[in-house]
Amino acid sequence: MPDQTFKAMIIEETEPKKFSRRIGERTLSDLPEGDLLVRVRYSSLNYKDALSAIGNKGVSRNFPHTPGIDAAGEVVECSCGRFKAGDQVLVTGYDLGMNTSGGFGQYIRIPCDWALPLPEGLSLRESMVLGTAGLTAGLSILKMQQSGVHTDSGEVLVTGATGGVGSIAVSILARLGYRVVAASGKPAAIDELKKIGAAEVVSREQVTEGAERPMMKERWAGGVDVVGGEMLAAALKATRYGGTMTCCGLVGSPDLPINVFPFILRGVSLLGIDSVQCPPELRLNVWNRLAAEWRPAHLDQSVDECSLDGLDERIDAMLKGEHQGRTIVNLDQ
Repeated sequence: MPDQTFKAMIIEETEPKKFSRRIGERTLSDLPEGDLLVRVRYSSLNYKDALSAIGNKGVSRNFPHTPGIDAAGEVVECSCGRFKAGDQVLVTGYDLGMNTSGGFGQYIRIPCDWALPLPEGLSLRESMVLGTAGLTAGLSILKMQQSGVHTDSGEVLVTGATGGVGSIAVSILARLGYRVVAASGKPAAIDELKKIGAAEVVSREQVTEGAERPMMKERWAGGVDVVGGEMLAAALKATRYGGTMTCCGLVGSPDLPINVFPFILRGVSLLGIDSVQCPPELRLNVWNRLAAEWRPAHLDQSVDECSLDGLDERIDAMLKGEHQGRTIVNLDQ
């Protein structure tokens, strides 16, 4: 294939620890080696992408760089034999958008093992409305169910409920019949959270009230936490006997200020969720559920679609904590 140019977001280190971002042209020869060349149609904006876009060395170390940990599109070339030209695929996680050029460019080149065939029942656009956030929410719910938290077990808590993972988790859990309590620091989002399925919306302060005590009154049968820190500690202290909390984020803090009492006195479980390196079989299991019985009832609700040129303001809003819901990127605009 000729060394054609394509449009991409480019992050450059202009001088040590100073970074710039722009929309410009890259060439196929700029892409890393790999078995699979994909023409990207849609991507999505995640917090990790926002960090990569400002040169956070904990996410991306090699520059110039194109962020985008999610991508969906059509196969252009495949040398591994798993796919043929024109096949629709989606890619989330692994090193995509971290140190491997990602979905904020019209082409990606990756190892075949990173890609999954697009599940039947989802369009390319819908797969990116879900993206890593949807996969992470699905993994959290699957592990919670496998640990014995069912619809008749009691209330389940979702923290950071206005974010990507949180909002999708609220919608899926409500569709499955759970009584979902959504925790959010954004009062203006209450109506929206109830619209997607939250039975009740509480503030962060309501979740953490009394968290200075070794244990709190039992309330949660389980939950999906994306915040970490004091929020997760409080949730665990208020989890009912035998309940399970899943942990997939650290927007509040990577530290967990808690004692062992919830674990040894109430048999509470804390399950870690990783959507970056989880096995392909598990990914496919969750994606097939997301395309069918777990498909959020309001999949297209509160979805913000933009072009590459419109990403700058969304990235800034996300870094300021002002972003809400899901933003998908149309690579054809």
